[in-house]
Amino acid sequence: MGGLSNQLLAVTIFCYVLAMMAYAIEYAFGGRSVIARAATRELVGAGAGGGTIVSYAPETSESPAGPAESTGARRAGITAVVLTVLGYAAHVVALVTRGIAADRAPWGNMYEFVMMATAVGMTAWLVTLVKWQNLRHLGLFVTLVAAILLAVAGMTLYVPVGPLVPALHSYWLVIHVGAAATASGTFLVGFVAAAMHLIRSGYDAGKTRFPYSLGRRLPEAATLERVAFRVHAFGFPIWTFGVIAGAIWAEAAWGRYWNWDPKEVWSFIAWVVYAGYLHARSTPSVSRRVTSWIAVIGWATMLVNLFGVNLVANGLHSYAGV
Repeated sequence: MGGLSNQLLAVTIFCYVLAMMAYAIEYAFGGRSVIARAATRELVGAGAGGGTIVSYAPETSESPAGPAESTGARRAGITAVVLTVLGYAAHVVALVTRGIAADRAPWGNMYEFVMMATAVGMTAWLVTLVKWQNLRHLGLFVTLVAAILLAVAGMTLYVPVGPLVPALHSYWLVIHVGAAATASGTFLVGFVAAAMHLIRSGYDAGKTRFPYSLGRRLPEAATLERVAFRVHAFGFPIWTFGVIAGAIWAEAAWGRYWNWDPKEVWSFIAWVVYAGYLHARSTPSVSRRVTSWIAVIGWATMLVNLFGVNLVANGLHSYAGV
């Protein structure tokens, strides 16, 4: 079962990479791209000399899609979704087989935690895609982040299937770590939406240099911002519960609810940043660009908590293994 889990992880990464490439084809050749607009330009005859004037379709998101959008690009988008679903199925089975092989919940170390968090993130992405089908372009960035995280987990964080250290033999492992992984995966999708909102809003403001030049092919800024807010509003209570559950487990294991361990400190920092995001989002005087930047900073604190603390700092949570 452990070997099967490893093979399925490779299949998962392969499917996500192929899906990312298919999303990229739709992203580049869809109706909002420069290529599609060039394909739909019209030649209008003018002047007695038989000359021509080239007239281009307006560069707005409301411009009608050209042939590329209705054929090849749309098929690439559908193919990308199919590959995402196939990769997601392999992802889930890889987690299940890992759990069966270890005879426990499959999130007892960093490798398993990343697998779990990315699986939750892909679940959130598929749910988002069902609700907002016009956000399919974001699949390029979601699958990119998921593939990178899983590749890092497989190459640098992997540990063979084995029993947990005695300190982790507790039902709180399922509750605390499960909640943390669920919230982390949810925040991943929120981060992508917030980052894309910053790019699209910058493009709408007249910025044309990279990465703002990507904004012309993204959904409307208001739609991206609403998705980011709803995803974060869903994930924040789960993260809050995970932090509280960790404090309760700490009291049972170490005799104190709070030990100023690096993992605890950065978990609280992330909680404060995301609480600040939700508070700023509910304040009319705070611009949506500012709130999106807060969300991006929140994801940065999550990465520090996952990689920086576990790989650099030495604390009470260091026994989870690399």
